[in-house]
Amino acid sequence: MRTHSPEIGLAQLSLLRTEPPRLVRIAAAAGFDFVGARVRQVTATELPYDLAPGSPMFRETMRAVEETGVVIKDIEFLLLDGSDQRSAWLRMMEAGKALGAATLTVAASLTDHGRLSGILTQMAKDGADFGIVPTLEVISYQSVNSLPLAAELARESGCRIVADTLHLSRVGTTDAELHEFGELVPLLQLCDGPVAAPASRNGLLFESRSERQVPGEGGFRLAEMIAALPEGTPVSVETPSDSSLAQIGEQAWANRLKQAADSVIASAGNLRVAARALRQP
Repeated sequence: MRTHSPEIGLAQLSLLRTEPPRLVRIAAAAGFDFVGARVRQVTATELPYDLAPGSPMFRETMRAVEETGVVIKDIEFLLLDGSDQRSAWLRMMEAGKALGAATLTVAASLTDHGRLSGILTQMAKDGADFGIVPTLEVISYQSVNSLPLAAELARESGCRIVADTLHLSRVGTTDAELHEFGELVPLLQLCDGPVAAPASRNGLLFESRSERQVPGEGGFRLAEMIAALPEGTPVSVETPSDSSLAQIGEQAWANRLKQAADSVIASAGNLRVAARALRQP
């Protein structure tokens, strides 16, 4: 019995300071199928990447896509804080459509989940005009910090969910929850980390943005998490490590992440095969 191997991508956060055209080419050299692209600056310390349709970087990125066959599957990132951000997400969706992306990752600091549901509903309606679905990420230190809550909001609004193995692990997500809500997850972000979480919010932020562990080298139950989702769910390796990147460089880091992801995904496939065997009479 064989399992269907998912597409494997390289998230922008794994190489945050790498411009999108180079990210595509590095991903291709490492054997990835797709990348995620940041079309909006998230923090003041990040480099802004102008991927507006027709911009020089947009044209260079699309040239890299055409020459390598590595596509752009998702774009990011918008933190929904309750302010009027519609013009921002419309610009992001315009860029996403031109890049060929299918989803736009968002998170929420807004604690009024009734208002948040309304915002996500408007985003989903707007996204339909661009072929872009908003995907709500569960984040341990933000207001949507459980998979059941994200699923409730997704079903109310028409959005979907980005599942990140770091944050899912930090909030105690179970395999049963992943199985129950897996139909709402078009993309799993993959990384590893120690079982024990950082003690402070600042520690969680630093871990999330700057120092994650290579898949398979930490304490997360990655194979089990992948196996709990629908077979073939795409996997995007989101594993930033400032220290490792400084030591070995961009291409070697991408190569290492791809090899590690392949190994974890193979283990998940073995779990699926074993589970099917147990179900057979």
